[in-house]
Amino acid sequence: KMDDDDDIPQLSSHTLAALQEFYLEQQQREGMKTSQGFNQYSIGSIEEDWQLSQFWYSDETALCLAKEAVLAAGKGGRIACVSAPSVYQKLKEQDGEDFSVCILEYDRRFSVYGEEFIFYDYNHPLDLPENLLPHSFDIVIADPPYLSEECLQKTAETIKYLTKGKILLCTGAVMEEQAAKHLGVKMCKFIPKHSRNLANEFRCYVNYASGLD
Repeated sequence: KMDDDDDIPQLSSHTLAALQEFYLEQQQREGMKTSQGFNQYSIGSIEEDWQLSQFWYSDETALCLAKEAVLAAGKGGRIACVSAPSVYQKLKEQDGEDFSVCILEYDRRFSVYGEEFIFYDYNHPLDLPENLLPHSFDIVIADPPYLSEECLQKTAETIKYLTKGKILLCTGAVMEEQAAKHLGVKMCKFIPKHSRNLANEFRCYVNYASGLD
């Protein structure tokens, strides 16, 4: 019988990552060859990696959050996306808008975005490049990778270091008290959706008058 799944060799996560990287590079080369209009920022160019606890937002949610960030940052504003790559990718699609953006992300596949990519591990919340000055972003959008107080608390250190004041946090509804405690943010009416349904109810939290209510 050939249809037993047990016989399929499982790749180690390291091999898998290397393979993904290879495919990504290949896709990019192909993309650059076949069409100048290839959208390198589209979600499809980098797939979710569940081993890194990555879950992309639905297109509508990512766009809504990106637009909110642009409005909140203001003209010429600086936006930081902490572990929120799908919002970053939507921001990159907003051509001609007057703002700049950085992505702080553990997944090194996002280094394809060049200087805007900053490797980030929430376990070392202030291990950031020297040129990333404190309180240099008009708004920080963050989506801590895990629903734990420890993860939220450490990510909060990063957020507070980066932001001039405005915070847009996306995390589980169960984190409402901890979000208020560590970041002084309140839940919005807007309900973020993911491209695949998550088991945990997800919400947005802000500390300013946003368009998400």
